[in-house]
Amino acid sequence: MRSVLKAFLLLLGLAVVMGAIGLWYVVNGGVSAKEQPGRVEEFLAGRVRNMAIARRAKAVANPVEYSSEVIADGRAHFADHCAICHANDGSGKTAIGSGLWPKAPDMRLPQTQNLSDGELFWIIENGIRFTGMPAWSTGTKDGETASWHLVHFIRRLPKLTPEELEEMEALNPKAPAEIRQQIEEEQFLKGGRDKPPAAPVTPHKHSGRQDD
Repeated sequence: MRSVLKAFLLLLGLAVVMGAIGLWYVVNGGVSAKEQPGRVEEFLAGRVRNMAIARRAKAVANPVEYSSEVIADGRAHFADHCAICHANDGSGKTAIGSGLWPKAPDMRLPQTQNLSDGELFWIIENGIRFTGMPAWSTGTKDGETASWHLVHFIRRLPKLTPEELEEMEALNPKAPAEIRQQIEEEQFLKGGRDKPPAAPVTPHKHSGRQDD
């Protein structure tokens, strides 16, 4: 009985010490998302992410058969919905992805690629709390199928071709000013008299790094 009590007190003391260290770190370093996380933070964030994924998800197989059509659909969906944070190549090097904490991961690396298909699907459908990853579930069969297509495409991220990246750039969402500029350029090429004005540059209110 005494040995159990000693073990409990030891664990309690260790938890108090770790909590105190964590509090000291936050008080002195703040909780800014601009800072590059250290190895300890990245390790803990990865473990928390894995704990957040439902255990049953790991064994779930992808019910959608791999095909060039499925990859094309996943590529278009990724470019339209995911690239704004994750970048077309999955590197996470975007203004939003780099400004998050945890920062958007490089999905080409083992940290993501070693997850099972079921785990990737679960993350897409459910998101992860306290990160920038939202839940994309629509509660429909078509929505689940689109998520499984994305899982197949995520597997392809490490070997994307320049042609695929060029295609994705054309599918990325455009700002209203870019759309107007494109329409005016098309009208000019069809015989419009005036050369279209350059798209106005809207100053960004938040200073920060602008990545690819």
